[in-house]
Amino acid sequence: MHSHAHHHHHTGRILNWSLAATVIFVVLEVFAGIRGGSLALLSDAGHNATDALALLLAWFGLRQEARPPDERKTFGYQRAGVLTALINAVTLICISVWIFYEAAVRLFHPTPVNTLIMAVTALGGIVLNGSIVLGLRGSDREDLNLRSALVHMLGDLVGSAAIVLGAVALRFTGWSWIDPALSIAIAALIVWSAWGIVSDSLNILLEALPRGMALSSVKDALRVVDGVIDIHDLHVWSLGSRSRALCCHVLIEDVPPSASRAILQGIQTMLAERFGILHSTLQFEHLNCSPADDVCAAHESMMRQAAHEHQHHGHHH
Repeated sequence: MHSHAHHHHHTGRILNWSLAATVIFVVLEVFAGIRGGSLALLSDAGHNATDALALLLAWFGLRQEARPPDERKTFGYQRAGVLTALINAVTLICISVWIFYEAAVRLFHPTPVNTLIMAVTALGGIVLNGSIVLGLRGSDREDLNLRSALVHMLGDLVGSAAIVLGAVALRFTGWSWIDPALSIAIAALIVWSAWGIVSDSLNILLEALPRGMALSSVKDALRVVDGVIDIHDLHVWSLGSRSRALCCHVLIEDVPPSASRAILQGIQTMLAERFGILHSTLQFEHLNCSPADDVCAAHESMMRQAAHEHQHHGHHH
């Protein structure tokens, strides 16, 4: 727990200096873009401005996620980071639409560009964004909030490198379309990187099944736990970027509490080890009938079949 808090503090410090450096660079890039007449630089400045917002939101989300649960927010504030990630991604897509429009106008109405200002400013962007990417690289990759900030910075790093190459090409060829074409490429990269974050954020906010998990696999794994006859009303969702929750009804034999406690422990251990689910709410329902009863016989047959299929599948692998 102490290590996790220390990691949060370290990441927060990186976000602080990254935010300050990005804001200063945005001002310089806007000035250079206007002075040099480069739409690519202005596009990158717009992207960097959203990066500053991304870092600010990431810092805010990180602080919110660290807050403990209270009487109103009983699950805590884990989704604050998911919300900030979604806002980040949507702002990126909006700025990309503006870049596409401006680039289209510039393609039909070319303007002269100062390639020296363009290249030198973009080199500064490579140094800045490269430093921030290195600083955030060790952050929690599962945290959607920090991932969105890292994606912002990676996009800018690639964009700055492209602008340097474009400035060199423009200098030696004089092709005026290079600057707006670079802007379109940067905008396309932004949309591509942001879309995955929008999708993952909505998946969590809509309480959909966690990415990469199959509900049928969870059902099969639950049914072969010792003492479990059947399960129904199964729900699995994400509380935040890193935590998952599950609730379901579990049918077991009519056994004393001490025996059901062992079944509960077996289910919880399996869920944690196989699916990373640490928060589960399980309601036991008891099967109270004689072995001769048709219902009992059907459940026993189903349980044996599931166990046999599980064993066969394991042997096959």
